[in-house]
Amino acid sequence: MSMTNKLYALLLASVIALGFTACSSDDPDGPTIFPVDEAQNLDQLDTWLLKNYTYPYNVEFQYKWKFIETDNKKTLVPADSAKSAKLAIIVKYLWFDAYNEVIGQSFLKENTPRQIVLIGSPGYENNGTMVLGTAEGGYKVTLYMVNNLTDDALRDYDYLEQYYFTTLHHEFTHILNQKKPYDSEFDKISAGDYVSVNWYQVPAATALKQGFIRNYAMVEPREDFAETMAQYITNSDETWESKLTQAGATGRAIILKKLNFIRDYMKDSWNLDLDALHNAVQHRGQELDKLDLEHLN
Repeated sequence: MSMTNKLYALLLASVIALGFTACSSDDPDGPTIFPVDEAQNLDQLDTWLLKNYTYPYNVEFQYKWKFIETDNKKTLVPADSAKSAKLAIIVKYLWFDAYNEVIGQSFLKENTPRQIVLIGSPGYENNGTMVLGTAEGGYKVTLYMVNNLTDDALRDYDYLEQYYFTTLHHEFTHILNQKKPYDSEFDKISAGDYVSVNWYQVPAATALKQGFIRNYAMVEPREDFAETMAQYITNSDETWESKLTQAGATGRAIILKKLNFIRDYMKDSWNLDLDALHNAVQHRGQELDKLDLEHLN
């Protein structure tokens, strides 16, 4: 199985898919695994990223073009630095600060991907799909389409959730699952209903009625686990309830059974309150309009 997975927007089917793989353990060693040459010329954004990502979390937030870090099979363009700065502020606020609020900095430093890489454009595949994000072995997450971010999009929580934050939370769930596997009893909840590579042919409404929060969750149990958790964390209460309503009595019961399983896993394995994390992300999402995106403080 490939160690690189992708978030697609299917142009013909108008379906967004989130694909990830189980991730290797990359525990930090020492103060930072990204030593900085103090002699290099660092601009204001570089210095801010070191202060807010590298030093506290051992994460390299990379927005400057590095050919070796990109997929050379695709035609890609660098990320705009001004838009990268704004997205970096939002990622810290909606993801890092939300986890920090609930469980603390050490948890993130030990478990987050070591690199977040920004690309300006989407990546296109030969089969008519557009790649929005990739995750590689738990070490690196790449986010695309940065140059498409408008001022309105940067204040639109639903847009950011769909194109960026479901990716981040889904991948992070895989990392946690590899370090501390969940009970295989989860795999039995929807046994027989997974459709592997044909997931995109299942309408979203059908997936919900079968007990899957999104059709991509029908790939296999581990994707079901990660997608259910990511959707619960990032969906507003109204959106989540709307999906459960669409699922009907049978689908609702299955989805909630999966969510309760995930809730217990996060508490027992990581001492993380999933509902508190959901609430932290949601209250931050509602306050996006108050976030200063113009200044690197």
